[in-house]
Amino acid sequence: MLPGTSASAQAASGRKSHRKISWDLVRSSCVVLVMIYHSTFLSVVLHPELEGRAIRFPWQVGASMLLVISAYFACVTVGKGTALRYWWGRVARLVPPFVATVLSLFVLLQFISPEGWQTPTSRDLWSNLFMLWHWKPQDYVFLDGSHWTVPLQLMGFSMAALLYGSRFGRRPAIVAIMWLAILLPVAQWSYRLSTPPETYRMLVDGLGAHRWHLFVAGVAVWMWSTRRLSTPHFAALAASCMVAQGLHNHLYDANGILVSNFGSTVGVSVGILVIALTARGPDWNKVVPQWTHRHIQWFAGISYGVFLTHQTIGYVLSIHLHRLGVGAVWQVVVMIAAGVFCGWAMTRAVERPAFNFLMSTHDRLFPGPPRSVR
Repeated sequence: MLPGTSASAQAASGRKSHRKISWDLVRSSCVVLVMIYHSTFLSVVLHPELEGRAIRFPWQVGASMLLVISAYFACVTVGKGTALRYWWGRVARLVPPFVATVLSLFVLLQFISPEGWQTPTSRDLWSNLFMLWHWKPQDYVFLDGSHWTVPLQLMGFSMAALLYGSRFGRRPAIVAIMWLAILLPVAQWSYRLSTPPETYRMLVDGLGAHRWHLFVAGVAVWMWSTRRLSTPHFAALAASCMVAQGLHNHLYDANGILVSNFGSTVGVSVGILVIALTARGPDWNKVVPQWTHRHIQWFAGISYGVFLTHQTIGYVLSIHLHRLGVGAVWQVVVMIAAGVFCGWAMTRAVERPAFNFLMSTHDRLFPGPPRSVR
């Protein structure tokens, strides 16, 4: 996914990276967790014809942690240049590969959809390009379920740009906003589960209110790591974010029983602590073998492309392999390998050149002192 500093951007610009290897390892690990979750668990849930996996990872952890990381690096980078250039840099990084992935999936699924799948229509294409899924999920389906994070990131980055430079982006206002972003959705939790009016659901889900605590966690980590937040205050914010995540992971099952995905809650809570220690602690370059650094940095540099492209293509390949008699282990291997390849191709063909073009266009239109938006 996309933290504010990108290995791919640094590679494209020819600058040497001084970023901690620990950040690349954490980000890469989160994307790997997403792929394992999709390939070993969600694939069988969504497509029961697939053979059950001997080893399953049934916890949605990786994508949530990537949102925390994105919020942390939004704080790191928002002050490096104007708010407009920061915001444009985030759009330039997120949107072109997303659009390219949606268009590619739409075309590919016209030809390689397994028998029994519904071929996406032009309405599906436009609803995905405009990211309408959270607003009307009963009407607008995902071409790739991993894309749910993209509009939330865009909203988060837009909010960061708006707050930067204003009095609301500084203490004490920003701390009050953080607490409000946690407590307001928590206060509405029972009402949200009580089948509220559609207008309410549309606004709450469309604005991603039940995920705001993940962005707060990232901001809190940055403030704590830069000594802008005391350890007790950070602990209170982090604990509140963990409670909010636990409530978010409660849903009614088909029998009307309220169930909790406790494992996901624990995983995200541990992940927040890992990110906090990564931000404030020393680099892991002395414990991570030197020979792995290049490989970790390479994967981190293509991780957003991998995140965007791996799920639906992986499911299609898994179903075709299953119908050919290929076992579950190889289905998982092929899905992960295909995700890495497609992510690399998307990064090389779209993400890096589009980012460089859009940023150079911005700098021609709005010249100023050279800045680093990475």
